[in-house]
Amino acid sequence: MWKAGTARTIITPEQPLWLAGYYARKSPAEGKLHDIWAKALALEDAKGNKAVLVTADLIGFPKGMSDRIRDRIEDKFGLSRAQIILSSSHTHSGPGLTGGLVEVYPLANEEFEKIREYSGRLEDMIVDLVGDALNSLQPAELFSENGVVRFQVNRRNNSESSLTAQTDLNGPNDYAVPVLKVVKGSGDIMAVVFGYACHPTVLNLNLWSGDYPGFAQLEIEKMYPGATAMFFQGAGADQNPVPRRTVSLARQYGLELAAAVDRVLNEEMKKLSPDFSVAYRDIQLELTTPPTKNELVKMAEEFSLSDIRRELWALDMIRKIDNGESLPVTYPYPVQVWNIGGQTLVSLGGELLIDYSVSLKRILGQDIFVMGYANDVMAYIPPVRVLREGGYESEQSQRYTYGLPGAWKSNIETIIIKGVLDLAEETGVPVL
Repeated sequence: MWKAGTARTIITPEQPLWLAGYYARKSPAEGKLHDIWAKALALEDAKGNKAVLVTADLIGFPKGMSDRIRDRIEDKFGLSRAQIILSSSHTHSGPGLTGGLVEVYPLANEEFEKIREYSGRLEDMIVDLVGDALNSLQPAELFSENGVVRFQVNRRNNSESSLTAQTDLNGPNDYAVPVLKVVKGSGDIMAVVFGYACHPTVLNLNLWSGDYPGFAQLEIEKMYPGATAMFFQGAGADQNPVPRRTVSLARQYGLELAAAVDRVLNEEMKKLSPDFSVAYRDIQLELTTPPTKNELVKMAEEFSLSDIRRELWALDMIRKIDNGESLPVTYPYPVQVWNIGGQTLVSLGGELLIDYSVSLKRILGQDIFVMGYANDVMAYIPPVRVLREGGYESEQSQRYTYGLPGAWKSNIETIIIKGVLDLAEETGVPVL
């Protein structure tokens, strides 16, 4: 049989911190709708191979934090990066983290110091969480299947303001709800891991919450007392929940998602054999040539009249050049594949657009699980189609939101898909 263990911890900040995700925010959190959580599922197959999935109500694990956590887990528990996934829901109602989307706010040093202190404590909590999950391993059975729910809307191809007048939705979508069920030897459900490809941006309040995924997890744990519900974000970077902006809508979408999961749990699911194969690689994605210092000085002057966020980016690039730093022309991008007893899980970093899920399912099968926002969230990850179309996800977000010196080159999609296929071959995942 499999062995499985779970652990969970509240990660709601104890003091008012700035939330991450909306540039327009002007003040820290003022309270909470519900607690935010980090949860872990440890798995061990019949041969003793182990792996751990961590899910968290966070905007994303920035690279520095992710690297430190995974290094500590390897040192303490002997798990390589291939055996660890750090998954974030991308809620926009979670705390800002050091190196993760707080630099866009004009904060005082004392606010940055509070964020640094919280980020350090969070790293400790995640490492301890993994240890607790590994220490609770017990015999279990695993099952998988995909459900469906339809509240996501492709935001690049549909106008939110006029959506009520539309009779057809445009643009690519993936409405799948991947579900992994972990059952104890007693027959009770130990854990429910589920995903969906849709931005958690129903809410823009200054209140801590997991947004719709948080409400979904609460509902599933209410349906199945004693179970740990864990949400992972799919390739939802260009998918929005629409309509939005009320707590009632966030709860509604959470209940819809929970109902889709509950339906899957109560129908026949594929039983997974107790064998595990994992693979991980950082592949180099190429960036366009960064501006020169003279070009940046001119850009900073122009941006100072119109967009403080772009001005701050240009000034940061100038500061790095003046400090003798070389602006990078590549970025190490995390690609990961788990073969869980015949269930394929593809884990990719960054704000992954829906095309990647659509393409990978054509190649590896419609029943695979595709996870974005995993191990490092460094920028939007657009396909070639979006790079050609232009817009925020194509080039602006890489620079002015995430602070990279350039946009992605047009070979990004080819490199990522090839990286996944190489790891699929390594883990025994069949290609159609």
